[in-house]
Amino acid sequence: MQVILREDVKGLGKRGEVVRVADGYARNFLFPRGLAEDTSAGKMKQVEAERRKTQEKLDRQEQEARELAARIAHTRLQLRLRVGENGKPFGSITAQHLADALAALGIEVDRRRIELKSPIRTLGEHVVEVRPHARVTAKLVVEVHQE
Repeated sequence: MQVILREDVKGLGKRGEVVRVADGYARNFLFPRGLAEDTSAGKMKQVEAERRKTQEKLDRQEQEARELAARIAHTRLQLRLRVGENGKPFGSITAQHLADALAALGIEVDRRRIELKSPIRTLGEHVVEVRPHARVTAKLVVEVHQE
């Protein structure tokens, strides 16, 4: 029996997919829980329209991420770090500091999208990768100066 999945079902498929399952599995598990519905010509058209709409939304999000990545790539952040008498820095610069500095420039990026392996604890120039989308990355140059 072919069914249209209304929700993601682990091991079976994602929402909107048309999958073939056993009759009993569909009648006794998927249909009663609202996880799937039977296929018909009208429902197939509806699923296809929903799939197109979802794909357009994903394409739009990726395009916005590419534009954001271009803005990030042309940005150089200059941050200050307190340094002691012997030249050893106090504290560090974290992803949250970078996100706040970008926000001050009008570039909104979630701190979890900034891939910083460990906080920056040295002076100088550092290159940090920012991933605004799963398929889009940008290199951000961060200059750390003495305060």
